[in-house]
Amino acid sequence: MNDFLAQHSISTDIQVAWGEMDALQHVNNSVYFKYFETARLDFFNQINLLSDIKTTGVGPVLSETNARFKRPLTFPDAIIVGVKISDITQDRFVMHYTVFSKAQQAVTTIGWAKVVMFNFKTNQKAKLTPELLAALKLHE
Repeated sequence: MNDFLAQHSISTDIQVAWGEMDALQHVNNSVYFKYFETARLDFFNQINLLSDIKTTGVGPVLSETNARFKRPLTFPDAIIVGVKISDITQDRFVMHYTVFSKAQQAVTTIGWAKVVMFNFKTNQKAKLTPELLAALKLHE
């Protein structure tokens, strides 16, 4: 687990809930996207990405997301979702998620999402600010 934490400068702890399991007694595949969302918002808050959205009208939207399931998760468990950034361009970046099971001491799921900056006032793509660009580069 220490190696996992060392590889991810930002990570989010999440408890697996009983109600997240399906009829096959493992966490339902759709729930992983909720885990990714929780980690994504935690990451955004830690780099202050959402702090100006009300005044500027500019914020992140997902254009694509993906998950690859390596091992099933079950209740009870606690997971850590690590986040890394890649493919930064003028208006978008890719977030990579790695789900680590504390009970199994193993990576169970990997995923990614393309995030595009969007101006909700003009309904058009927006450029990354220099501050956001610098924050994202710290987590490549």
